[in-house]
Amino acid sequence: MKSEKILLRFPKTETGKPIVYQLIKDYNLVVNIYVAKVTQDKEGYLVVNLTGEEADLARGKAFLCGMQVQVESVENGILRDNNLCTHCGNCVSHCPTNALHIADRRTMQVDLDQSLCISCSLCTTNCPFGACTSVL
Repeated sequence: MKSEKILLRFPKTETGKPIVYQLIKDYNLVVNIYVAKVTQDKEGYLVVNLTGEEADLARGKAFLCGMQVQVESVENGILRDNNLCTHCGNCVSHCPTNALHIADRRTMQVDLDQSLCISCSLCTTNCPFGACTSVL
């Protein structure tokens, strides 16, 4: 079994289709949706974690590409500008997965573990200094 965190960008012609259902049913994938967004222009964005056999993952991603869905690997769900960050810790209290955390209480420096980030964007809306931005 393999897991991949990916960003899916749906054209407006595809946002009303049961694509996630098809990934589960037809490609035997476990889909964990982190973020779902539809813009005013009806374009859709999903940040998901797909889990399955490598062959099923490859077939599922090929299916998505055939539906004109852009598939991008998400290594960094949140971008953090260390020059703007004052390490105030406000983001830490809003991070549901502890991706943003204080590793050393002596320095009180805020650290970001991208592997835990689910791109929820709670840090972006709660950072008073604009140090955190979303990939979406």
